Amino acid sequence: MKRTGPTNPVLRETIVALERLARKENAPIWKRVAEELARPTRKRREVNVGEIEKYAKEGDVVLVPGKVLGRGTIKKKVTVVAWSFSVSAARKIQAAGGTVLGILEYANKNPKGSGVRIMG
Repeated sequence: MKRTGPTNPVLRETIVALERLARKENAPIWKRVAEELARPTRKRREVNVGEIEKYAKEGDVVLVPGKVLGRGTIKKKVTVVAWSFSVSAARKIQAAGGTVLGILEYANKNPKGSGVRIMG
């Protein structure tokens, strides 16, 4: 059986853009994130807001190569970067004073990928 990868065209474009950025900026973090996103959906990371609260420090940039879910509470002001967010997770992060960003959006702001913690 031939491996095909993700069928979502937006996800495919994101993976290709991250791989290009990793080569151009010599930033292996984006290559790793692209590999994580290329996994099958059932193997992709899912992180709850409560886990971000537990492991992140105030002001951190947390990257989740998958989906952020709304279980738990968050009180820290953090920037969370992920492929997707549940509605409740995005609401909770923003209510705590944090920021919610897409992976490609953040990668274009920080092409070197410095100061980012990968969770999951």
